[in-house]
Amino acid sequence: MESTAPARCEIARLPEDLVSATLARTAPRDACRAAAVSPAFRAAADADAVWSGLLPRDLPPLADGELPADPLPKKQLFMRLSDPGCPVLLADRLTSMWLDRATAAKCYMLSARKLGIVWGDTPQYWRWIPLTLTDSRFSECAELLAVCWLEIRGKIHCKMLSQNTTYAAYMVFKMSDRSYGLDLDYPPQRAEVSTGVTKSTRRVCLQVYDSEGEDHRGPPMEHVHHAQTRTDGWMEMEMGEFNNEECEDGEVSISLTGRGGHWKRGLILHGIEIRVKK
Repeated sequence: MESTAPARCEIARLPEDLVSATLARTAPRDACRAAAVSPAFRAAADADAVWSGLLPRDLPPLADGELPADPLPKKQLFMRLSDPGCPVLLADRLTSMWLDRATAAKCYMLSARKLGIVWGDTPQYWRWIPLTLTDSRFSECAELLAVCWLEIRGKIHCKMLSQNTTYAAYMVFKMSDRSYGLDLDYPPQRAEVSTGVTKSTRRVCLQVYDSEGEDHRGPPMEHVHHAQTRTDGWMEMEMGEFNNEECEDGEVSISLTGRGGHWKRGLILHGIEIRVKK
């Protein structure tokens, strides 16, 4: 009886350009997974035709030196731009950007210097301290020395964000060893995120709630959002979320305001992140 060779995988018979055109209509995560299917799929999944379609067409101008002088293959460019541990700086060097690796949506961080901080340029109340490259892509952050009225505001144009994407805004910060007025013993702060027609308001506490830690002081305040620790050594507080439906001609406004007239000290402000809500 005549033996027959194993049948080839029918999907491997598809033309590479057809596979590439199909993968260009998927998400970056799907294109990466497709590369593991077969050598033929790997070649198609790595093609510039795929990643040109996955990269946003309206990337903002970057600061000089953020990308190599010689153009990168499109997949390498995507991987560079989607590294959250090393976001690229925009031309003003006060804003950084990265792409969400799962969706290719644009995410941003507004540095402390980009924000509106009441009394921020008054040395009696705030001071600006340098940052190293191991701490941040930015050169400095702001440390609160003492105020009784805390107000921090930021904004970003809707057109800089990706369409039909749900975002959340996060304040990124640390607390100094001499901080006071911002923990569980005091009234929570007020965080607000608003677009042209929607507004999200919540009460927030800049202290991490640890039910098992030594600093545990009883149950957390009802309906108050607490800070979380991050793997990069900073802390973050979710300030609110919004949906960027049609890239309307408007701005997203983000603010943190203090409640109570007591004095506050020790907030080390890195900036505000606007990233895809998970």
